[in-house]
Amino acid sequence: MNFVFISPQFPHTYWNFCDRLKRNGVNVLGIGDTPYDALDWNVKNSLTEYYWVDSLENYDQVFRAVAFFSFKYGKIDWLESNNEYWLEQDAKLRTEFHITSGIGSEDIQKYKSKADMKKYYAAAGVPTARQTVVSTKEAAEEFIKTVDYPVIVKPEIGVGANDTHKLSSQEDLDAFFAALPEVPYVMEEFVDGDLRSYDAIIDSKGDPVFESMTVWPVPVMDTVEEHKDLNYYTAAKLPAGLQKAGRATVKAFGVKSRFVHLEFFRLRKTKAGLGKKGDFAGLEVNMRPAGGYTPDMMNFAHSIDVYQIWADMVTADKRLFPESGDDQFCVYAGRRDIYSYVHTHGEIMEKYGSCMVMQEEMPEMMVPQMGNRMYTVKLKTEEEAEEFIRFVQEKED
Repeated sequence: MNFVFISPQFPHTYWNFCDRLKRNGVNVLGIGDTPYDALDWNVKNSLTEYYWVDSLENYDQVFRAVAFFSFKYGKIDWLESNNEYWLEQDAKLRTEFHITSGIGSEDIQKYKSKADMKKYYAAAGVPTARQTVVSTKEAAEEFIKTVDYPVIVKPEIGVGANDTHKLSSQEDLDAFFAALPEVPYVMEEFVDGDLRSYDAIIDSKGDPVFESMTVWPVPVMDTVEEHKDLNYYTAAKLPAGLQKAGRATVKAFGVKSRFVHLEFFRLRKTKAGLGKKGDFAGLEVNMRPAGGYTPDMMNFAHSIDVYQIWADMVTADKRLFPESGDDQFCVYAGRRDIYSYVHTHGEIMEKYGSCMVMQEEMPEMMVPQMGNRMYTVKLKTEEEAEEFIRFVQEKED
């Protein structure tokens, strides 16, 4: 099997996907914009061959790289980046090289457009917030008369929470339209809910071979826009309601042979058109793993290897290793250099060092979402998780 992996060097844990494929006997052919000599040893060791391009934004260069691999190794069976930013380019390359194991150009729109997603949620029987495409301020004001403030505005096609804003007043609306970029935006009614994600690896029949839930107490939008500290955790168990909504969404969107990150609100109170308190409403689908270190957090929480499960899905179309049964909470708490905290790094390590699984300074490009420094621990209960977050992020007056 010939597998082209786009950008195996970033995010810097993604070499693990390549490593597990290689262990499974796959020719793993990497294309990236980091010179070979600058690659981490783990990346080099996980690849059969690497092709350097000046920029992954340059489609012609990436196309030529895939063409070179096709000439040298024969037909390309898979092409993937597992990265939201490259999904559309991945799809175009699959179409042009007749790679049928993943999403092609004809299907990518329903996974990228936040407006197009709505009809597939409806087909799944999963309620979603009311939405309109933002065209003029007058149209936005009419929509707000129906749903009231606050509202959420975001690019119709975008990555994660980038450029997502909460508008709470006419002044906010005026400011938004005064600086509106030349890209389509959508506006949604605000949903009072906790953000939960259904994270799963889906086989070629559209069935999950792995499922998990991650809880996001502070929306990533708020961490970017309001510079709040990010905290979130992968839970020990997946509740039945989220499992049902996640599986129905996967089927409605026709997802096959992918690692997915589907976002839902768990309603804090009953809301007409969305459901009762505790029900799940759809937010958006992401046809790639959750960002940051979340795949590693799934590994720690469930004592498994999601990189291996994904590679086994690719090569065997099934899960080859059973569940561990050792399920706990893996908790992330980030801190920002702009704040002063009650507890020092040394105090955090003294109290939580025995259960610390990761701690490091974050790369500069991840600071807006993730913070400057992160601490990640493995704990047995949700109460312990909440206490850890409070201890790490408690600020001085």
